[in-house]
Amino acid sequence: MTTSLTSPETTAITASDRAATIASPKVKLRRRSIVIEHPDASAGEALLAEALGAADRDALHGLLSQLVKASVVACKPDQGNLAFMVSTLKSIAPKDSLESMLAAQMVSIQVATMRCACRLACTDDVQQQESLTRALTRLARTYAAQVEALNRHRSNGACAITVQNLSVQDGGKAVVGNFTQHANLIAAQPGLVDAVPA
Repeated sequence: MTTSLTSPETTAITASDRAATIASPKVKLRRRSIVIEHPDASAGEALLAEALGAADRDALHGLLSQLVKASVVACKPDQGNLAFMVSTLKSIAPKDSLESMLAAQMVSIQVATMRCACRLACTDDVQQQESLTRALTRLARTYAAQVEALNRHRSNGACAITVQNLSVQDGGKAVVGNFTQHANLIAAQPGLVDAVPA
């Protein structure tokens, strides 16, 4: 997809716009190499590695190489897909190498899901529709599982449980108040009292 400005007006680039551009280097494809666009090459690598959660230079270039391979359209790496994938990966803001790899898988699955959805929309063959529907469903489920895995990792495996409806039978007791349960630890708010069933 190509976009262009339709208005002949130009807008001034502020210092904060320049700082944001420098702080968040872009990745471009040049023949058979990946170029990180930044005035200082080593600073650009360091900033991009931090933004993508890569531990070092090797991890950064390995991750970028994998994203280039996942961006392929018609057997050639696609600059637009790559830019989208890197930008989305930055917005996920991975904090470590595990999050970085999971986020890279998530953006790759997202691209594959949208390709599959496009193919499904463009076919009239019933067998292809069924096959693509199954593939689309699997990809969407995989993405949802990846989001859940990332959330679990970020919360250190803790899963909050909220009870919204409670029924107490005759002779039973209930504690009234707000509770949060994480793993095997239950913490109650102070000052809670036992409820006596009517």
